[in-house]
Amino acid sequence: MLNAKRRFPMYSITQSQVSFESGGKHIRLDCFLPDANGQRFPAVIGLHGSGGGHASMADPAILLAEHGFAVYVLHYFDRTGTTEIDGLQTIFRHFPVWMKTLWDAVSFVARQPHIDPDRIGLLGFSLGAYLALSASAIDSRIQAVVEFFGGMPKEMKFFARRLCPVLILHGEQDKTVPVEEAYHLQQLLEKKQIPYEMQIYPEVGHGFTGQTWRDAGLRTLAFLEKHLASRS
Repeated sequence: MLNAKRRFPMYSITQSQVSFESGGKHIRLDCFLPDANGQRFPAVIGLHGSGGGHASMADPAILLAEHGFAVYVLHYFDRTGTTEIDGLQTIFRHFPVWMKTLWDAVSFVARQPHIDPDRIGLLGFSLGAYLALSASAIDSRIQAVVEFFGGMPKEMKFFARRLCPVLILHGEQDKTVPVEEAYHLQQLLEKKQIPYEMQIYPEVGHGFTGQTWRDAGLRTLAFLEKHLASRS
């Protein structure tokens, strides 16, 4: 993502993989954990996009862990045996089950001894961002969401019981998830008077690279520090 000098302390980290049960299935979590030394850390659950891409989540996960966040990358496709998305129907069919899997993941993470259960956030990319925002609308344990080029499903706008602070990051030229999704989310958050930050990147499509990726990383760190790390 980026290596930038900030006021966060740097932690050495341990990488591992654990699993928990959801719906009778074993669900994997890639763990990127700061060395605890008796501390309890804020947790961030990472949610990949429709292409899977667990390996691509390692870069942002390591960065956040080095700065004092316990990061868990959720293999939510394990619940449905999904290896690839062959169309929107697959997403519509599995979305409620993935939501339940995420709920169970939050429960599992909240029970870990080195986690502060009152400081749990979500980091979602594309499909994972839709899941993160949907979960945040019904799960009061989620205190912050960073969403990369996703949106809030229209159906969830009717079922939303609450919302939490959101960082919206989107490319203006996104052809996969149109930038209108970002503006619709902005309107929803403003209507409910929920704190948010938003950055729309001109001439950027679906997926960030280079300077856009680095800038998004800085914004992610600052946002999560503000809404998770600084909470008591």
